[in-house]
Amino acid sequence: MRPYIPKQTFAFCHSLLSSRLLLPSAAAASPTAPPTLPVQALLTTAGLLPRHPDLSLVALNSLLHVLSRRASSPAHPLLALRLLLLMLSPASPLPPPDHLSFPFALSAAAAVSPSPGTQLHALVVKNGLFPSDHYVTTALLQLHAARPDDARKVFDELSRREAIHYDLMIGAYARAGMAGEGLGVFRSMFVDGVAPDAVVLTTAIAACAQAGALECGDWVHRYVERSAPGLLGDAFVGSALVSMYAKCGCLEQAVRVFDGMPERNDYVWGTMVGAFAVHGMAEEAVSCLDRMAREDGVRPDGVAVLGALSACAHAGKVEDGLRLLKEMHRRYGVAPRHEHYACTVDMLCRVGRLEDAVALIKTMPMDPLASVWGSVLTGCRTYGNVELAEVAAAELGKLGAGADEGVYVQLSNIYLDANRKDDARRVRKLIGSRGIRKVAAYSAVEIDGVVSSFVADDQAHPQRVEIWEVLGLLADQMGEELDEETMAAFS
Repeated sequence: MRPYIPKQTFAFCHSLLSSRLLLPSAAAASPTAPPTLPVQALLTTAGLLPRHPDLSLVALNSLLHVLSRRASSPAHPLLALRLLLLMLSPASPLPPPDHLSFPFALSAAAAVSPSPGTQLHALVVKNGLFPSDHYVTTALLQLHAARPDDARKVFDELSRREAIHYDLMIGAYARAGMAGEGLGVFRSMFVDGVAPDAVVLTTAIAACAQAGALECGDWVHRYVERSAPGLLGDAFVGSALVSMYAKCGCLEQAVRVFDGMPERNDYVWGTMVGAFAVHGMAEEAVSCLDRMAREDGVRPDGVAVLGALSACAHAGKVEDGLRLLKEMHRRYGVAPRHEHYACTVDMLCRVGRLEDAVALIKTMPMDPLASVWGSVLTGCRTYGNVELAEVAAAELGKLGAGADEGVYVQLSNIYLDANRKDDARRVRKLIGSRGIRKVAAYSAVEIDGVVSSFVADDQAHPQRVEIWEVLGLLADQMGEELDEETMAAFS
C-alpha cells in the first residue's frame, strides 16, 4: 500500500519543479534542438531520489503535466515525451509511469509534429489502460480530435461513456465542418441514457448554429428549460443560445434569451453585440457597448468592440465605424488590435473607399496580415480597380497567401471585367502550373431536423437528381429558360 502524500507536499513539489523548468541549459539551446532536461538532477535537488519513489512519481507526473501544456516554451511537449521515455526505460532510476502519466504524455503528443500518438495509443492498450481508464480514454479522444474518423473509432470502443466523451466527439466533428454528424452524437447521448451537462449543451448548441439547425437548437433550449432551468443563467449556455438564434435568423428570440439571463458578464454582452452584428443592426450593437456599463457594470472588451465594428461594416455605417475605431481606446480602454483595423478596412472597401482603406493600412501600428489585403482585393473586384488589385495580390503573395487559388481567381476575374483577357489567361495558367487548389465552399440546409450540405455543381450528392428536378420546376415556374450548362447537368 502506498503511503499517504499530503496535498501540501504535492503542491510544494509541483511549484518547485515548475519554477525550475527554465534552466540555463534550456535557455541556451538552439531553436531547432529541444533543450535537455536533467530530470534526475532536478529530483535529487528536490530531495526526492532515491528516498521516496512514491513522491518522486507524483513529482514526475506534475512535471509531465506542466510540460505537456507548453508552460513556457514550444519545446516543452517534446521534453515531456522524452521524460516519459526515461520513465519507461528499465535502466533509468526513475519510477515507471502510472495511469496518470499517460494522459499528460498524450496531451504532449497532440502538441508536436510529427506526433507519436499512434505509438502511445498502442502503449496504453498494451498496458491495459484503454478503454478501462477514464483519464486515458479522455486524453486519447483529445489526441485524435483533429481527425474525427479516428476519434470516432476510439469513442465506439468505449464500454462506458461519460458526458465529456460526447462533448469531445461533438466538438471534433464541429471543428472539422461536420456539425451534422456531431449532432447525431448528441442525440445518441439520450439513447445511451447519459445526461448532458452544461459543457455538452454549449457544444451542441454551437453545432446547431454552425449547421443552421434551428429546429434542433430550439429543442435543446426547451430541454434546458424543462430539465435544468438554472443552466439558462450559465454564461456559456446562454451565450450559445443567443448566438444560435441570431445565426439562424431569429434575432427576437436571441434578445429574449439575453434579457432573461439573471447575470450577464462581458462574454454574454459580447455575444449579444455579435448577434446584432450578424443582422447588420449597427446602432443596437454600438448601443450595447454603453449599456454594458450602465446596466451591468461591465466594460467592453476587444471582442465586443470588434462586433460593433462588424455591425457598422455590414450596415454601411462608415462614419460611425471610423469614429468607434478612433475613440475605442479613450471611451472603453481597449487599444485597437489588428482585427479592429482589418474590420475597418473591410468596411471602407465595401463602400468603395479603397484609397481611404489603403491610407488606413499605412497608419496601422502593426504589419497588415492577409485578411487586410484580402478585403482590398475583394473591394477592387467590386469597384473595378485593377491597379490596386495588382498591389493587393502582390502583398498577399509576400504573406504566403498566394497558395490559395482564391487570390488568383479574384485577380483573373478583375482582369476579365477590365477586358484584359491576356492577363486573365496568364493568371489562369499560373493556377494550373502551380497546382494550386481552393477548398470548396458549401451550403447547408435543414429539412425535418436533418442537415444536408452541398457544393455548386455537386455530382456526388446522393439526392442530386431530386435537386436538379426541383431546380427545373422552379425555373419553369419563373418562366426562365435554363442555360446550356444547367441543361447538361440535368441530362
